Amino acid sequence: MSSETEEKRSKAQPNGCERAFVQRNKIKWFWAPAFFGFWLLLYVTISIPACHRLPRPLTIQDEETHPDQFIAERAEKNLRELVSLGPRVVGSRQNEMAALKMLSQKMQKIRSGTANDIEVDVQVASGSYVHWSMVNMYQSIQNIVVKISPKNTNSTTYLLVNSHYDSVPAGPGAGDDGSMVATMMEVLRVLAKSDKPLKNPVVFLFNGAEENPLQASHAFITQHKWAKYCKALINLDSCGNGGREILFQSGPNHPWLMKNYRRAIKHPYASTMGEELFQHNFIPSDTDFRIFRDHGSVPGLDMAYTYNGFVYHTRHDKAEIFPRGSFQHTGDNLLALVRQIANSPEIENSAKYAKGHTIYFDVMGWFLVFYTETEGVILNVIVSLISIGICGYAIKLISVNSGIKLEKILKKVGHTLLVQILSVVVGAILPVLLGLFMDAVHLPLSWFSNSWLILGLYFTTFFFGLAIVPAMYFHWTKQDKLPIGQRVQLLLHCHCILLSVLTLIFTICGIRSVFVLMLSCLFYTVGLIINIATRLHTKDVAWVIPHIVCTVPPFVFFAYFSHGFFTTFIPMFGRFGENLNPDLAVAVFSVAVGFLCCGFIIPVLQLFNKSKTIICGLMGITLLCFIIAMTPIGFPYRPETNVQRFAVLHTKRTFHDADNKVRRQESGYFIMPQDRRTYTVKHAVINMTLAQRIGSDCDKEINCGLPLYNQRWHKTRKNSLWIPASEPVLGENVPTVLLLSKNSVSPTRIRYEMQLSGPNHMALFIQPLNGAKMMDWSFHQAPLRLSFEPPYFIYFSWGVNGDPLKFWLELEKPNGNWNSTTLELGLGGHWTHHKELITPDFKKFLDSFPHYVDATPWPASFESRIF
Repeated sequence: MSSETEEKRSKAQPNGCERAFVQRNKIKWFWAPAFFGFWLLLYVTISIPACHRLPRPLTIQDEETHPDQFIAERAEKNLRELVSLGPRVVGSRQNEMAALKMLSQKMQKIRSGTANDIEVDVQVASGSYVHWSMVNMYQSIQNIVVKISPKNTNSTTYLLVNSHYDSVPAGPGAGDDGSMVATMMEVLRVLAKSDKPLKNPVVFLFNGAEENPLQASHAFITQHKWAKYCKALINLDSCGNGGREILFQSGPNHPWLMKNYRRAIKHPYASTMGEELFQHNFIPSDTDFRIFRDHGSVPGLDMAYTYNGFVYHTRHDKAEIFPRGSFQHTGDNLLALVRQIANSPEIENSAKYAKGHTIYFDVMGWFLVFYTETEGVILNVIVSLISIGICGYAIKLISVNSGIKLEKILKKVGHTLLVQILSVVVGAILPVLLGLFMDAVHLPLSWFSNSWLILGLYFTTFFFGLAIVPAMYFHWTKQDKLPIGQRVQLLLHCHCILLSVLTLIFTICGIRSVFVLMLSCLFYTVGLIINIATRLHTKDVAWVIPHIVCTVPPFVFFAYFSHGFFTTFIPMFGRFGENLNPDLAVAVFSVAVGFLCCGFIIPVLQLFNKSKTIICGLMGITLLCFIIAMTPIGFPYRPETNVQRFAVLHTKRTFHDADNKVRRQESGYFIMPQDRRTYTVKHAVINMTLAQRIGSDCDKEINCGLPLYNQRWHKTRKNSLWIPASEPVLGENVPTVLLLSKNSVSPTRIRYEMQLSGPNHMALFIQPLNGAKMMDWSFHQAPLRLSFEPPYFIYFSWGVNGDPLKFWLELEKPNGNWNSTTLELGLGGHWTHHKELITPDFKKFLDSFPHYVDATPWPASFESRIF
């Protein structure tokens, strides 16, 4: 080795205070806990609080000193009054009469004494559209529509603000979506009494049928007299109870909306990544935003609460647990946003400003970053290429400083890049295997109530795989002439190059969320430039200081939005259904988040003495958390706060043969588990050990012989359970199909005219038989035009008017043989809001569920008829 190289190595030796940290060109091992603790402290003290920060709520007493501002206490009173009515199911007295009366009275009170023009209209509408693979048909559902306008305006440009006041049968619907209705009422009150002018009218749509699903929004946008004037939308929904409302959909193709959001909003919380996840169906939900977009071509902003999704659509979604600060957060934002968009010049000719998608994200709730997709492509490419270039230059400097030929250094780079890729692969495989193992040993969802277990189970496993592969490579090549500090730098350079290449690939694929990888590359490159400029890159350890300093901002930011991501998704695994292994999904999410947050942090472990021991300590944490998962701490459910969900239908099933005689009739409890752990209640619930899978019926009965009106239930119906039981009480309004007439249209075509009557939630399944083909009908034409596979699914609900539905079907048999049967109808009925129909036996069955279970009950019926 040359004397010049020896001199460089001697200069790189630690001196002074460095000796307290460094020993033989490595960091002393006992600093490893401080290293881990530093990052954990940043997460706990900065990222988590930022994710849950709410403004101080204003009370009615504050109104004098805060004129023209949103008052959270008033919104809270609105919510409590609405929720006191009970569950507001479409067709129930609570929804169609009590809620309508309460909202109408509120509107009349706001209307009196205002300086603006306020019009109130109650819309009663009927219609249909195709929702997923079903015809979604409604009759006499209701909306309360309020328009506030400047005096004497002739503007025909309106801003639409929407939320829904109906709820699911399971609960009072405080979070979903009573909280947003209450917020809208308070915003409307402030606008009505305000001296600040509105340039254009604002329409507040209090939507009476969203849970059905999305019927009232369709009724408004396709039939209401003001719909054609609505040029922009703010949609408000919820899949939780409180927290901060997140903006998760914008446009589409209207960046001016995001510009106005950025100008107006006081408490930004928005994510392009949330938009892409939602639009690619990673979230099992839908909002009215899609209806306004697809059926009215109205661009807009879609915002929702996602915090505390554990109580979403359960009886625990109460007004008492909704934070007053959440009202203030949303109210401040909505009031400012309504004024900003209603007064913006772009809304008057929004088509002129339809110029592509946007990329947006908030930084810790402090401010919003927003740019167009085109600007994002340019930024991603520039940052990626610069990062690759700077890393290449740094690699050349390693060759110069070490005295090793560039060719040999490049060979090391190739090996190191392969090692880094292998480490990511191994790191990803280990959590996935653990997720499969946790499910196999009946320990899924152990983190459902204690989410910190995810860190100990899956993140540490990923970090172990990410670190152990380079550690073994360095061990097997410890005779390498390159100092360990330089080798770790090479590892980080290779990681940056890998991220840069991935950024370019995902940019080409049109994935807007790739900005997160771009930010990782950007901050690493900044730290690398500082090291090169200060020549700290020649040191064995000192270069770590600028590297860590420049890694802190992206880590804090990524941890912030990743915490929000997990806060949103963890409750959803309690309702994703029995088919999904939640631990496998969490393992994959943990790999993605860990790779993003700590990809530039974990390689630094190689600089510690006893690095392999430290790395193996990560698996010790995993083992400890696995043991905890087997204890009561790891049991997923808690009463009222983290419940296990079941939908339980007390069902009577009747099947007829071709002679219209009953060939099979039975009653029982049809149980739809909402998560993976059905077995937890097996020995608690009455006759649960006798439960049978319904799958065998799917091979011989139309729609498995089940009265399912919710389209999502169809995906899991084969895994649902059936327990024989006594007959349910169904009331007088039993679902009935009457054949009014049967006429031959031609030798090969026949037309049936029928009439459907029954409760306010019904499902009609239509299956042609014996070579017959459906050629035409009175329902929406899309299923026939798009050649949907039978059985055809018609969902029908009614609100204030339960008059029978008349319809006709026209079928064709090419052979003209009408002696054999032609058609089978499956008819499902639901009594979703009639507690008086719950029999003593049914109540006893429901009471046998453990106290941590939320069982949503209602009577139902199913009948098949052949024609």
